[in-house]
Amino acid sequence: MDFLEEPIPGVGTYDDFNTIDWVREKSRDRDRHREITNKSKESTWALIHSVSDAFSGWLLMLLIGLLSGSLAGLIDISAHWMTDLKEGICTGGFWFNHEHCCWNSEHVTFEDRDKCPEWNSWSQLIINTDQGAFAYIVNYFMYVLWALLFAFLAVSLVKAFAPYACGSGIPEIKTILSGFIIRGYLGKWTLVIKTITLVLAVSSGLSLGKEGPLVHVACCCGNILCHCFNKYRKNEAKRREVLSAAAAAGVSVAFGAPIGGVLFSLEEVSYYFPLKTLWRSFFAALVAAFTLRSINPFGNSRLVLFYVEFHTPWHLFELRKTTQLGKYPVVEVLIVTAITAILAFPNEYTRMSTSELISELFNDCGLLDSSKLCDYENHFNTSKGGELPDRPAGQGVYSAMWQLALTLILKIVITIFTFGMKIPSGLFIPSMAVGAIAGRLLGVGMEQLAYYHHDWGIFNSWCSQGADCITPGLYAMVGAAACLGGVTRMTVSLVVIMFELTGGLEYIVPLMAAAMTSKWVADALGREGIYDAHIRLNGYPFLEAKEEFAHKTLAMDVMKPRRNDPLLTVLTQDSMTVEDVETIISETTYSGFPVVVSRESQRLVGFVLRRDLIISIENARKKQDGVVSTSIIYFTEHSPPMPPYTPPTLKLRNILDLSPFTVTDLTPMEIVVDIFRKLGLRQCLVTHNGRLLGIITKKDVLKHIAQMANQDPDSILFN
Repeated sequence: MDFLEEPIPGVGTYDDFNTIDWVREKSRDRDRHREITNKSKESTWALIHSVSDAFSGWLLMLLIGLLSGSLAGLIDISAHWMTDLKEGICTGGFWFNHEHCCWNSEHVTFEDRDKCPEWNSWSQLIINTDQGAFAYIVNYFMYVLWALLFAFLAVSLVKAFAPYACGSGIPEIKTILSGFIIRGYLGKWTLVIKTITLVLAVSSGLSLGKEGPLVHVACCCGNILCHCFNKYRKNEAKRREVLSAAAAAGVSVAFGAPIGGVLFSLEEVSYYFPLKTLWRSFFAALVAAFTLRSINPFGNSRLVLFYVEFHTPWHLFELRKTTQLGKYPVVEVLIVTAITAILAFPNEYTRMSTSELISELFNDCGLLDSSKLCDYENHFNTSKGGELPDRPAGQGVYSAMWQLALTLILKIVITIFTFGMKIPSGLFIPSMAVGAIAGRLLGVGMEQLAYYHHDWGIFNSWCSQGADCITPGLYAMVGAAACLGGVTRMTVSLVVIMFELTGGLEYIVPLMAAAMTSKWVADALGREGIYDAHIRLNGYPFLEAKEEFAHKTLAMDVMKPRRNDPLLTVLTQDSMTVEDVETIISETTYSGFPVVVSRESQRLVGFVLRRDLIISIENARKKQDGVVSTSIIYFTEHSPPMPPYTPPTLKLRNILDLSPFTVTDLTPMEIVVDIFRKLGLRQCLVTHNGRLLGIITKKDVLKHIAQMANQDPDSILFN
């Protein structure tokens, strides 16, 4: 009796913290598609089912884009309001943030557009005055108190309900897209808690961004919506195609950069990215961006807070140039938040949100700008045109430079301790802020140098007196790109994201130069980007496709068992009982077993997964009469006739992989590593003259690579 003619629930699925079999998943999808196509010729209903199956991918992309864009808009609006809540409240409507509160005011001037009677600081509400030392202390105290409250709520919710909601999520998503299973990481509880705590974490004023976590949020949306479609719910490889598109949608809403989002998914996170996934990723990113644009969270018809536009051309010359606290996550978050808030409040550039800071640094100063960064002495003739020439810096600019220098130091130090805490935390915005500050400082220095020394050889060929030669905001933008590129090692996607932010194509060349230079410098200091480093620290089995394997080792040097090790654990095709197999399962922890003709011949028949064996035997004991511990298990196509009064046999050929990937013992490891990367294998079997010798798993490959690089091979924790 072959009880496996009907599919058994659970067979073909994977245990937590294991790697999927890409070859098997793609083969299943081809079989499913072939069956639907053949049936579509039989009836109208089958044809409709075939069409709906083909269309389901596009419908899923539409839903992901709509949900991701809506959640991003909700997060943006909530975070903006709660960030301003630390400084005061709008008496005209508590749901208004500072900017929106004063928009509706009739008693506000253009110069003092951030001051209106409807917006009250906490000192005005508590002691009825905004002047004096005591008022300053009250505002200071309330700022720190709100920051601590938001941070405490964030870390408490993460710890209690969704531990996977901490961090940016990009290293784990990168690992999941490579075929690793982390159950619950993209689940509904993670989505809910990540959305809420992301708002709280950003509002607390910690040196973190929401852009990385938005990729995690979008991938959660994609994973949850996959369960509405059988095509994606039952196939892990197809689901990862959807997650690649969801990652693109996440970057699209984070930066308002749909094209950059697609390229980010392709360059940075995706492991398998076929052409149709490229089209669907673009569609999902487009829908997500359009949804966010319709919500208009910043009230400026832009998708990001720091959209900026420059009009001055650039010149070729400008181009040349684990702690002890970690064991106590709540205490760690509160201490870092307290230090951040106490040090941030006295400096206006650290007190404002990081997105507002970047917007301020990117700003191209105009006549009506009241910012200290635009406090120049106006010694120019307005009849020459609309563009402002380079001018001597005023007292406000010099004051801003000192404050920005202190901000730079604080941001660098605090970001190091903030990233990795048990709250949602992205690294994109803090990295951009550090680079933008350094860029603005350099830009102002170059601007003043060109103004006072325009006759120097490096300036006189392209910068005349009274001309607009240097744009400090452009230096800030290039610095932001360079710093982010150095941290993440992004190149093409980074340049596209930055030019989508600025709205101009003429700055692609300096952005490309900055991205490449930062990558070269960072690679000289260390080959790993921040996300690759986190993957290695967490021990995830991620096989990096960008690294070359140049060592002259062979498959026999890596396979298990080694010399003097116990023999390889195998199953025979027709001579083992249920009890024999259950004993092997209980005494070992292997994820699967090779099946051979006999122990003497060691001729390979196939490979069977541990999980499938356990589920099939349990199911047979429940549903097949007479199956007992002495029943013989057959992996052959036909079982021989049995003598009377013997227990019924158990046929398990349907769960046997009859085409496991094999290599010979003399195959160079560089070829084996390439095979694992390109086919997404979880294991391959090693033979010699047709006889089974051993097995190489993905974990074995990763350990060997680590050993060859003089790293700890035991740092690879998972299968």
